[in-house]
Amino acid sequence: MNIVCLDLEGVLIPEIWIAFAEQTGIEALRRTTRDEPDYDVLMRYRLDILDNEGFKLADIEAVIGTLDPLPGAVDFVEWVTSQTRLVILSDTFRQFAGPLMAKLGYPTLFCHDLVIEENGRIADYRLRLKDHKRKAVEAFKALNFETFAAGDSYNDLSMIDVADARALFCPPERLTTERPELPVARSHGELRQLIERVL
Repeated sequence: MNIVCLDLEGVLIPEIWIAFAEQTGIEALRRTTRDEPDYDVLMRYRLDILDNEGFKLADIEAVIGTLDPLPGAVDFVEWVTSQTRLVILSDTFRQFAGPLMAKLGYPTLFCHDLVIEENGRIADYRLRLKDHKRKAVEAFKALNFETFAAGDSYNDLSMIDVADARALFCPPERLTTERPELPVARSHGELRQLIERVL
């Protein structure tokens, strides 16, 4: 039995923080896990900016409402789910992902939660589990699934490294240079071909 484990942002949907940065003009919010491998450092940095600028959850939700899945992502998700099981393992937050999950046909999503104050301020974030992507793939393997994992960034490497089959999807050049042994898919069509080899 097979299971496909994919990252969300940069693979199936646009990077939410980059979209928010573009909408607000705050270039510092363009920083993602492609730039900062330490997720806690990145999130503290983001939350500090939101506080300093006075942005609340509703401001980010307004931008998310304007986003659509990446070109080809909807058809790709439909294909994967018609062939095998699909689980999205993401470091996004439940409060961010809902509208875009609807547009993708509600695939299974494991992600984190934001701590929201009554006035809508994002006070903190709560990890479901530290290094949850790797631990999820390891758990699926323990359940006797053959695993395929793909993502676009540094925070995906731990799950990619423990999967039975793996790939990077449109990664930054720095990552492909550092990990030349990992197959790279530059489109959903190429990612489909890599998955078909292990089904």
